Amino acid sequence: MLLRGVALLAACFVSGQILGETLGRLLGIQANVGGVGFAMLFLILSQNELEKRGLFHLEMGEGVHFWSKMYIPIIVAMSSVQNVRVAFSNGLLALLAGIIPVIACLALMPLLSKLAPKD
Repeated sequence: MLLRGVALLAACFVSGQILGETLGRLLGIQANVGGVGFAMLFLILSQNELEKRGLFHLEMGEGVHFWSKMYIPIIVAMSSVQNVRVAFSNGLLALLAGIIPVIACLALMPLLSKLAPKD
């Protein structure tokens, strides 16, 4: 089960990187655009889906949590520095691609908190 958690994390990471590279090419930027973010989104969505179906076991979660404690913060930090360098070297479009999603997320937080079920 531990290996299944690591495999889930790896699959989400690879899928996110592929999507980020593809998005970068479509935008004409020679960089990965949001690959780590997409990977995190895929991991959250797949974990929630597996939990709903009763297929996400405690041991599987340990595999995900093991790597999230060590690996994901390092990758996020590395890619944030890389994306800032690319944004400044590629101009306004890449900079806006980073700023607009942050503003949109901040604007949607009150709406999402109202939609969340109360416990």
